[in-house]
Amino acid sequence: MARKINFNAGPAALPLPALERAAAEFLDFAGSGMSVMEHSHRGKEYEAVHDEATALVKELLNVPENYEVLFLQGGATALFAQIAMNFLEKDTTAQYVITGAWGEKALGEAKAVAAMFGANIAVQNVGTGEGKEKSYTRVPAPSEVKVDPAAAYLHVTSNETIHGVEFGVDPSRAFPETGGVPLVADMSSDFLWRPLDVSKFGILYAGAQKNIGPSGVVVVVISKALIEKGRKDIPKIWQFRIHAENKSLYNTPPTFGVYMIRNVLSWLKDQGGLAGMERINRKKADRLYGVIDGSNGFYRSPVEKESRSVMNVVFRLPSEALEEQFIAEAKKAGMVGLKGHRSVGGIRVSTYNAVSYDWVDTLSKFMEEFQKGK
Repeated sequence: MARKINFNAGPAALPLPALERAAAEFLDFAGSGMSVMEHSHRGKEYEAVHDEATALVKELLNVPENYEVLFLQGGATALFAQIAMNFLEKDTTAQYVITGAWGEKALGEAKAVAAMFGANIAVQNVGTGEGKEKSYTRVPAPSEVKVDPAAAYLHVTSNETIHGVEFGVDPSRAFPETGGVPLVADMSSDFLWRPLDVSKFGILYAGAQKNIGPSGVVVVVISKALIEKGRKDIPKIWQFRIHAENKSLYNTPPTFGVYMIRNVLSWLKDQGGLAGMERINRKKADRLYGVIDGSNGFYRSPVEKESRSVMNVVFRLPSEALEEQFIAEAKKAGMVGLKGHRSVGGIRVSTYNAVSYDWVDTLSKFMEEFQKGK
């Protein structure tokens, strides 16, 4: 079987060793005579997987002792509402910095919750303009974000998958300093691509299907102090407190999803951890952006250089017809997932952890040859 070179934005590529491990254990997990999907989530076989996945997140991110790691369901989209449900009270305010489409979606859910609770939402839009290509072209410098010291929290989307803008790739575009206000970050598409100081955040959350596993699981890293501040008058299933008290086993978790995350995290550790992964990821991004910037305008990135994403590289060609031809010829060459999101068009290359440098180099050479033929 010839595997495709997979640049899909999500669900996305998974490391081959993680898939091969799952294939080898699929029918008989740990000599139990059962698949991991058939085991009780209360049994010792699954419990060992669950605990290992939790420990690996803590190890890779160097998570402080005063934080919890949770595996929840509903993806990041459920967290858009759940975060607001836990931390908004009557007459309180949450701040949202919007740098793309996923921030807009998070904002929409928070506004719905705020309306129910009599709370407020303060919004700062960044990098917007007229036309598709000028929409969301950057993230703010830390000094641009005005933090309300009385805010319940300040929410950002660390990497916008559709628009290709990302916090913290360049030092001038670091995450905002929020003082005592909890910084909440949706990291679905750039979780665990590099080392991170967890202590600067109140909550990190990430849908697994882009960078660390299959769809159906969301990983949450949350401070214990913030958990204790959460509301107690909402249904238990939405309280972070309940999930923390029950080690993410309050209800039946997506056991196979957590198992696959365990496999991917183990592979990540073997790559030299997050420091090793960052070196590879930046090398991939440098290769792609080098072709774009060296093409004399044939390939055009709409994103300001300081805000360019390492995980989702977006660019345009001189015409939509050429873009369609580019996608078709790349597919014939075994490369899939290159079509930009329907809302913005163009080309999008998702270079998540599981995407090898060799894959990116193959695409880069294809881009160079494609340009020569036009």
